[in-house]
Amino acid sequence: MIAKLTGIVDSTGTDWVVLDVNGVGYLLSCSNRTLSRLSAGEPASLVVETFIRDERIVLHGFGDQGEREWFKLLTTIQGVGARLALSILGILDPDQLTRAIASQDKTALIRADGVGPKVAARILNELKDKVGNLALGPAASATPGKPAPSGVPGASPALADAVSALVNLGYGRSEAFGAVVAAGRALGDGAGVSDLIRQGLKELSQ
Repeated sequence: MIAKLTGIVDSTGTDWVVLDVNGVGYLLSCSNRTLSRLSAGEPASLVVETFIRDERIVLHGFGDQGEREWFKLLTTIQGVGARLALSILGILDPDQLTRAIASQDKTALIRADGVGPKVAARILNELKDKVGNLALGPAASATPGKPAPSGVPGASPALADAVSALVNLGYGRSEAFGAVVAAGRALGDGAGVSDLIRQGLKELSQ
């Protein structure tokens, strides 16, 4: 199985690249984010995921290992094939995708071409337990033995309330979540809602 290719970019299209490796051209499907980093005639190194479909080998190329791992995770979900996973990764990098799922931000996922409300809800539901805590720091951890607040897996009540307050002010849910998590890390354990909101607004203004 091909896991990585290094060569010269021969040509690119809307969702593909031909990478020349020692005179052999490999056709790889890529996300828009990965393609934006590639230029014809320039050297490139891509992490590769190999799919076999109907006796046909299909190569998917990624700019980094994180994007590849997210691709593998997304394609485990019913109704999310390779094309849809690449569409999602084209608008959300791994960090943004982690925050979107941790904050249950359906709107962020629906921005991807081909992702409707039902598919977005399925992605959020199936992955929340797997990645819900990845974006959280110590200040955002749930109290042992107590359920996490609805909509923010693994978050403390103060963090969840601060996120809701920023969303009510007009900020996107993922954006608000990231700012409040950063605020919680800066302020430490025990930070109150008002302090988290105030620090979160500072984070958003930077």
